[in-house]
Amino acid sequence: MSEMKNQEIPLSDEPKVWDNIFDYEKISGHLFTRGLWALFLRLVFKFYIRLRVKGNFRGFYKKYPKLIIISNHASHLDGPAILTSIPFSHWMDLYILAAKDYWFSSRFLRFFSKYFLGAIPLDRKAQNTDSVKKCINLLISLKRIWIVMFPEGTRSQDGSLRPFKSGVSLFSTKTNTPILFLYLQKNRRLWPKGKMFPLPGKMYLHVGPVQKPADTETIFNNYKNWTKEIETKFSRLKKQKTNLKGDLN
Repeated sequence: MSEMKNQEIPLSDEPKVWDNIFDYEKISGHLFTRGLWALFLRLVFKFYIRLRVKGNFRGFYKKYPKLIIISNHASHLDGPAILTSIPFSHWMDLYILAAKDYWFSSRFLRFFSKYFLGAIPLDRKAQNTDSVKKCINLLISLKRIWIVMFPEGTRSQDGSLRPFKSGVSLFSTKTNTPILFLYLQKNRRLWPKGKMFPLPGKMYLHVGPVQKPADTETIFNNYKNWTKEIETKFSRLKKQKTNLKGDLN
């Protein structure tokens, strides 16, 4: 069974929207474009949107050369915020799953997604596509790879956590890849769905525990319980600060 898990999956003859996305032989070009993107994000998330990272990625790169990184999703800020929080030295092994119908819908977006984001196009309306098989094959064949994905499948309208799709469990169990939990706060308030541009302000990114490969329900319940603990702590701290201000006044 373990040998079956580690075998690459043959691809079909469906149109290859992801053709040449993984040609990292052209490493200098990718480094240049991603370096520009990293610099831009650092400036944006320092001076316009003040990103506060709770925890860090120290030790993860050495301990987990292959990792699936998951997060809640309520804003277009989510992907860039996660990229900003991860050291640039890890970026050439970093991919992000992106909706094919949006991020690969035009020539400009395809170019941007490929060279700046390192995005893998994913069809949200179909299962067992070549994009899914490609992700599994990458997790099997590459010595180092971190894949960022949003297991809810789409942005939450109200910021509440939606049930996870089966992809995160499929990728982790098929390839025996652990899962790192991230949690974003204040993301929806700064750039809600339907708005053209983000608002200035502060948002938080929490680096959480690493989950072993498991079924979708287990992953979702563990993630939900962890985020509830964070929200409870934040509510308690907010109440304490409010009480302190009241005492001082």
